[in-house]
Amino acid sequence: MARPDKVTAVAELTEDFRTANATVLTEYRGLSVTAMKQLRRALGADTKYSVVKNTLTKIAAKDAGVDISDELLVGPSAVAFIKGDPINAAKSLRDFQKENPFLIIKGGIYEGKSVTPAELMELANLESREVLLAKLAGAMKASMAKAAATFDALRAKMESGAPAAPVAEETPVAEETPAQDAPAEAVAATEETPEVVAEVAAEATDAAETPAE
Repeated sequence: MARPDKVTAVAELTEDFRTANATVLTEYRGLSVTAMKQLRRALGADTKYSVVKNTLTKIAAKDAGVDISDELLVGPSAVAFIKGDPINAAKSLRDFQKENPFLIIKGGIYEGKSVTPAELMELANLESREVLLAKLAGAMKASMAKAAATFDALRAKMESGAPAAPVAEETPVAEETPAQDAPAEAVAATEETPEVVAEVAAEATDAAETPAE
């Protein structure tokens, strides 16, 4: 029968896996107690960094529906359960590792998928959500300021009595004139029946054959 303390530990880890936006597994061998405190402080309140037992972590991950490779649960393990922005946490882990080589990042889970240490470092190189929102806010502010300046210039021009730029009027396109605008002779010619045309042709032939007096 499982001991109550182990059951409690598994239940707590299971809840951590379920509520975390991302999870990073590390090996802390060689880190001092002071260094561990510094790392927790660097990760911030939105990340829970806990030393764990590999067997219990494996059970908890399975109970939470998280698939963790056995290779990540080798040696003394500590898990960072990231409840805030994963990018900020990845940056903190990267920066801390630069000054504390004893911290080994073994891999993790991000958006439900396993990620390698190299992929976590790529995540750390991205701009955080706060930075992206700040850039977006700056762009929107600049756009609104430009629009406001345009409106102010237009209002000042109207108040000064300056005439507005004339609107070019469209020149009406001349409609095609009907057949009555053509010369009367042309209209009459188009209305002649085939019999009349034949009669005129015959008269012209007789006139050509009659010798001049």
